[in-house]
Amino acid sequence: MKLALILLGLIVLAAARPDDSIEDDIAIEHDIDDDGVVTGSYSFTDPEGNRQFVRYIADDNGYRILESNVVPATIDNVRADGNQGSFTSLESDEDK
Repeated sequence: MKLALILLGLIVLAAARPDDSIEDDIAIEHDIDDDGVVTGSYSFTDPEGNRQFVRYIADDNGYRILESNVVPATIDNVRADGNQGSFTSLESDEDK
């Protein structure tokens, strides 16, 4: 399921620029451990000739980008670090 979501994301990425196809220049690597945790990376060259990359993890906490030059920095220059997709429910805190 996680791998299907990742591949779907890549397809959406490729379809986002129909005039400038990047399909021939996508590199994808991934590994699935015994617990079902997927780690991997993908990269491509954008239409301007820049190499773009994303390193990710997909586990019980969801899909999270660990490192990327595609993800823009915030105004405080904060970039993806793998924690941005980990959320706890307020409802689960109320049950305790």
